[in-house]
Amino acid sequence: MTMPLTVVSANGHTWRLTQRIGSGSEGVVYAVDHARPLVAKLVPAPPDPVAYRRRVERLVRQRREPRAVRLLSGGTARVAWPMVGVRAGGPGPDGVDGYLMADMRHAHRPLAHLLSPQARPVHLPRATWATALTAGLSLARLLADLHTEGYVVGDLKPDNLWVDAHGAVGIADVDSWQFEDGGEVFAGRMGSPGYTAPERIGAPAGTAPDRAGDEFVLAVLVHELLMCGLHPFAGHPAAGADYLSYDDNVLHGRCRLLDRTSVVLPRSAPLVDLLPRRLTALFRAAFGGVRPPASAWAEALAAESEPARLRTCRRNPLHVHTAERPWCPWCDLAEHGADGYLDPAPEPPAEGAAPYPKDVRNTKVRTVWQR
Repeated sequence: MTMPLTVVSANGHTWRLTQRIGSGSEGVVYAVDHARPLVAKLVPAPPDPVAYRRRVERLVRQRREPRAVRLLSGGTARVAWPMVGVRAGGPGPDGVDGYLMADMRHAHRPLAHLLSPQARPVHLPRATWATALTAGLSLARLLADLHTEGYVVGDLKPDNLWVDAHGAVGIADVDSWQFEDGGEVFAGRMGSPGYTAPERIGAPAGTAPDRAGDEFVLAVLVHELLMCGLHPFAGHPAAGADYLSYDDNVLHGRCRLLDRTSVVLPRSAPLVDLLPRRLTALFRAAFGGVRPPASAWAEALAAESEPARLRTCRRNPLHVHTAERPWCPWCDLAEHGADGYLDPAPEPPAEGAAPYPKDVRNTKVRTVWQR
């Protein structure tokens, strides 16, 4: 499909699209020529176009309902909720459906920029481990609120998440969530490689996601945030088997937190010991089969974010770590050539210049210890 010049809503209002800024497995995102920071997501080939239009219509209507209003309240945009359904290319079979939503780039960066030691100094130059703690806390609170209001994300992953300079997290791709409306269940997607609970890896198409799956992925994302992008199931199998994927390690329980002898990681990988004991216990529960709810993560991360629980390295103010450690773990990593918090880049890009997450493919989020 060539880029459409305009999209139109059911009541005939039109918007001009200016440029393609991102794409994913289902949709394409375009910038919108409008006074407000907006983007349009178009889905060229949904499995059931009629069902997709009905899904978007219900979400747009829910925007005015108390459960969505509660999620959207507050000073920081947390959810890029569908504002209005639109269509490009006319009413015929060649038309493409989608919706308008807030442009998260206006105040956020892709979460990948916080996860990557290489991208972070450029895009979030003042971020520290305390920022990562705040981001984990913000994400846990957001997921807890979504679950309370009856939503299941299903495809929770960095590509759908945004973060600002203070660690506040937002989420997009609401149209892929699972929810109920008027007694009808709108099923969600299963998940993405590396961000799927073990019981759902390889599950038949159409199997509905659930909160437990979201809670597993939440633990994965918090681990990545606190360990400089290191996936908890990263590492080469220690038993001599070939490394296939994160999902293969998940299915076989190869996780350093569960069994230090199950995987081999280079010395440059962040040490498990840099995590506070309280969070280590939650990770082991989450990956060992007893998944703490998002609210439990929020409580623990809030406690570990307290100033009394943090220390700042005397040699590098970007080296913030838990008060449980009498030494700086980031300095230790730097001695192995893998400083998790590098000095800021001299000229960070202008505000709003971040690419849409689906286009952050050249960002070195996956460092050597993750392959």
